[in-house]
Amino acid sequence: MNSMNHPLLRLADSTSVLRPGKYTDHRTSAVLPQLRRIGLFRARRFGDLLCATPVLRALAAAWPKARITLVGLPEAEGLAQRLSSVDDFELFPGWPDLPGVPSAKADEYSFFQRRMRSRRFDLVVQLHDSGRNTNALVANFGARRNAGFADPDDWVPEADALRFVPWPGQGSEVLGLLALTDYMGLPRRGLKLDLPLNADDRARVRPLLPASRRYAIVHPGARLAVRRWSASGFAAVADRLAQAGLEVLLTGSEDERALVASVAAQMRHPALDLSGRTDIWMLGAALASASVAVCNNTTVSMMAAALGTRSVVASQAGEVDRGPPLDRQRHRVFIPGNDAHAAELLAQAALALADEELA
Repeated sequence: MNSMNHPLLRLADSTSVLRPGKYTDHRTSAVLPQLRRIGLFRARRFGDLLCATPVLRALAAAWPKARITLVGLPEAEGLAQRLSSVDDFELFPGWPDLPGVPSAKADEYSFFQRRMRSRRFDLVVQLHDSGRNTNALVANFGARRNAGFADPDDWVPEADALRFVPWPGQGSEVLGLLALTDYMGLPRRGLKLDLPLNADDRARVRPLLPASRRYAIVHPGARLAVRRWSASGFAAVADRLAQAGLEVLLTGSEDERALVASVAAQMRHPALDLSGRTDIWMLGAALASASVAVCNNTTVSMMAAALGTRSVVASQAGEVDRGPPLDRQRHRVFIPGNDAHAAELLAQAALALADEELA
C-alpha cells in the first residue's frame, strides 16, 4: 500500500499538508532562518544511526539554540541520551510500509502523531530513506517546514519541494546523508561517527576482558544471514590471530550464540566466547581497547569506525562502497570467498593492523 493512502494517515486532518509535489534543485530556496525546534526521523538500526551522527552535528552547529529531537526505534534511545547533538528522543511505534520496522496499531500511531504535532517543529528532516514510504508519514508530523530525500517522481510536500534531494543509491552512507545538509548550506562538522562511552560501560565489561594480553574481537554475526561471511572463514581467521599471540574474543548477541559456538567449534585454538554476555555499550567498550576487530559489514563495523579501532570487514559485493568505514587505511574491506586463501588474506590484514596499533 502506498504510504500516502494508508488509513493511519487519515487519523489527523492533514489534507493541507499532503499535497503532491516534485523535487527540483534550486539550492538557494533550501536556506532556512533561525530555528528553535528540529525533528530528525531515522527509524533504523544502531549502526545506521551512527552513520547519521555527522548530520546531527551539522544541524546542531547551524542552529545552536534549537532543540533537536531524534525520532527512532527503541535501540536509538540510549544513543540519543548520550549524544551532545540531540536534546530529546521520541519513540517511533512503527509503520506498515517500512522494511524491518513493526506495524503500529491505530491507537498507538494516533497517540504518536498527536505527540509529534504537539512539539510544533519548525523543521523535520526525513533521514530514513528515499521518502517513497516515509515522506507522507513525516509530513504528517505537522512541522512548519520539511526537508529530506526524494527521488524525482516521489511525493514531497509541495511547499517544501526545494528542500528535498535525491536519495543516494550508491556510495558511502555517511557522505550520502551529508548530501542533504550540504545542499541546505550547512557546514560539515567532520565525518567522524559519534559513539560516546562512559566509565560504567568500561567497568561492566572489564571482568570479561583479558587482563594482560592484547586481544582481537571476532564478530561473525549480522542481522541478515545474507550479510554474513561463513563461520568456517571466521574460525580460520581467528585461529591465525590466536597463533600470532592475540587473545581472541568471539562476540555476538543472544540470538547469535549458536553461530558463535559454531565458529568456536571449528577453531583449533581456544577463544573466549562473549556471545549474549554484553549489551551494545559493553561491546563498544570492549571494541575500544581491542587491537583489531574482524566482522561483517554491519553495526560492529560502524562501531569500530566510531571508536577508532582498526578493523577487517567481510563485505558483500553490493555493499563495499555503501556501508564500510571511510578510512580504508584503518579499516580494510574484502569481498571474501569461502576458501582458505580468502581467510588467509583477511588474517594477514588483521595482523598487519594489530601491528600498526602497537607502533
